[in-house]
Amino acid sequence: MQRREVALIVDPARPYDRQIVRGVAAYVQQQRLAWSLYAEEDPVSRLPDLKAWGGDGIIANFDDRKIARAVGRIDVAVVGVGGGYGYYAGDADIPYVRTDNKAIAQLAATHLQDLGLRRFAYCGEPPNRANGWVRERAEAFQSHIESTGYPCEIFFGRYAPSRRWRESQDALQRWLESLQTPVGLMACNDARARHVAQACRAAGRRVPEDVAIVGVDNDDVMCELTQPRLTSIEQGARRIGYDAAALLDRMMCGEKPSSRSLVVPPVGIVTRQSTDVLAVNDPDIADALRFIRRRACDPITVKDVLNASQMSRSTLEARFREALGRSIHAEIRRVQVDAAQRLLATTTIPIKEIVNLVGVSSVQYFSALLRRALGKTPGQIRREAQRGHDTKP
Repeated sequence: MQRREVALIVDPARPYDRQIVRGVAAYVQQQRLAWSLYAEEDPVSRLPDLKAWGGDGIIANFDDRKIARAVGRIDVAVVGVGGGYGYYAGDADIPYVRTDNKAIAQLAATHLQDLGLRRFAYCGEPPNRANGWVRERAEAFQSHIESTGYPCEIFFGRYAPSRRWRESQDALQRWLESLQTPVGLMACNDARARHVAQACRAAGRRVPEDVAIVGVDNDDVMCELTQPRLTSIEQGARRIGYDAAALLDRMMCGEKPSSRSLVVPPVGIVTRQSTDVLAVNDPDIADALRFIRRRACDPITVKDVLNASQMSRSTLEARFREALGRSIHAEIRRVQVDAAQRLLATTTIPIKEIVNLVGVSSVQYFSALLRRALGKTPGQIRREAQRGHDTKP
């Protein structure tokens, strides 16, 4: 087995980059490769002396101009990773594995709409060369919301929180006070979502009753620190690291990359208290929704919901469609699909057991249900989500 010297030029202090490192490590371990990995947390030491280093390959985040310039001049195999912006030149010979920002935004929008909300907002941060993904997520979120006939407010702010914290938070608070509530809000990442939660407290806005918040990164520390605990999208950074390592491995063996750009979809959404709300004006429908979301995987049928609500089917179906735009049966199936997708993506529980856990009658029907809802088989969902993941039953 040939020994390789590989540099991971990323920022381990950032949750996104830490997940990339874990994905690279998972690929190396699974393939039993003899890679010696150079990775430094110290910003000064993060970039090795490339002239004297004499390594075989590099995986680098191109958000840093110095790194992009140095890596672009070295004659070894290089794979870029990141959110799709920074100092990566789109026409470069270096292949790039990136986040699917549009899919992330659509996932957040769908989750907030499923809560019955009718007003929406997006909170980003001031634009710069490295964070173009902030605007891409904003535009995709707004486009999805407005395509369904609802308004969407967008805020980027003038001040960078890291430099002018007080001014940044004051501006954010004023914007939140201007929003009509209840409102479903997507933040560009978990750190920004935490800023929103703090500004909500200062503005007297309740989370999630007035402002339901979704972040991005699913950084467990940040999500637990946020009060209430933060719902967040797992954007697939581990898979980015895993796929980047696999691509670099082939390149170091002399294979040319078939594509210059690889887009990795998000794993899914992890729901916590910051979106634990049902924004439905009809109290009977809100009660029916709570019953479905609590019991859908028992399993239950439409008849069980009717018995719990003590209304006729025609009345409940009509009011349900008016409030949510879908049928009672569709809501039961939606909750089951969400549970199935989460279990497939985040555990190693056998598919046959997941079928029973989500209350579906057979493996065949389970597969058909997921293909119809997500366009993928259970096996595809698991393989795509779990590349580079350490899973637990």
